[in-house]
Formats: sequence, structure tokens, C-alpha cells
Amino acid sequence: MKKLFRFLILLALISPLSANAQFEKARDSVIQLFGIVTTSDSLEGIPAVSVTIRGTNRGTITNKDGVFSIAALKGDVIEFSHVSYEPLVKTIPKNIEGTQHGMVVLMTKDVKYLPVAIIKPRPTKEQFARDFVNVSVADDEMELIRKNNTASMRRVLMRTTPLDGREATNMQLNKLYEKTKYQGQVPPMNIFNPAAWSEFIQAWKRGDFRRKN
Repeated sequence: MKKLFRFLILLALISPLSANAQFEKARDSVIQLFGIVTTSDSLEGIPAVSVTIRGTNRGTITNKDGVFSIAALKGDVIEFSHVSYEPLVKTIPKNIEGTQHGMVVLMTKDVKYLPVAIIKPRPTKEQFARDFVNVSVADDEMELIRKNNTASMRRVLMRTTPLDGREATNMQLNKLYEKTKYQGQVPPMNIFNPAAWSEFIQAWKRGDFRRKN
């Protein structure tokens, strides 16, 4: 029992020393990593390059001159990525001296090679003239505007285009007004109203009452 008690006392004395040693070791491995990311051909700084530490959620991006700075540990793996350049990986040496470390990163443009396209002319001028005349050209914006501005197209758009917020609110307010206007009495009949008959005839001529497929 005494031996167990002595062992626990010794363990209690050694544990803080071990924790302090691990803390000192971790603190000594923390460094400030800084550097610049440039193109491999012209050595121009690349902005907006993602600089992340592998295995962690920590990172930063380069500024407009391609310069970056981030706190890291000795031996960390640093990943550099950009949408226009090939990804690159750098490792911080574990045996560096001091609390700062700088690096120059050269990135190569990510070039995509397309299949070879061979352009051949027409055999004769007559065939070229024939194909040029018969080719179908897509409508430009002005032609689309002309087609959509015809009377028939405007009627179709008026029936099919949904109301916006303002129009829907005005329609709801008009319905509420008509409902409360004749509250407690019989609303008048428009069968003998010449204006209502004129509007009905115009709507009939326009085809508003035709059956829609």
C-alpha cells in the first residue's frame, strides 16, 4: 500500500513536468510562414492564391502582389491552389532555426490542350457563294424584339405573363373596393351599359373568348 502511495506521488510530480515539456516543444515548433507566389515564366505575383495547411481548416490567400503570411508548425505540409494554375505542395522543414521561415513559390499555368481542328476551304467559289447564301443566320436581338412586339405576340404575352407584386396588389385592392362599394345592396347590372357592351364586342373581336388548347 505504501509503495502504491509513493508511486502515485511520484506520478503526480512527473506529470506536470512532462506536460510542460510537451508545451515547450509545441511552442518551439510554431513559426511564422511568409512568402510570395509568382508565375514560373514571368515571376509576376499571383493574387488570390489559396494557401492552406493540410489536415487542418486553417489557411489564407495571397494579396494583390502574391504575398502571404500564416502561422504554422515545423513539418507542416502547405498546399497552394488557384483556378488558373496547377496545384502545388510545399513542406516546411523540421530542422529550421528560429521562429520565421520564408519561401518563394513558383506556379505553372494550367493549360488545357484541345483536339486538333483542320480548317478546309470550299472547293470552288461558286460552292462557297451557294453555301453562304443558303446558310441560316440566327436572329439578332433587334429581330427578336420586332417579333415579340407584334400585336398577336403582345396579346399572348399579356395572357401568359404572370403579374408582378404591384399589379397583383392593385388587382386585390380593386376586388376589395368593388366588394365593399355595394355592401348591403344589390350591385347594378351592366347589361344595359353601352360602355360594357363596347368592351365586350372588342374583346370578342380580339379573340379573348376563344378556347385555348
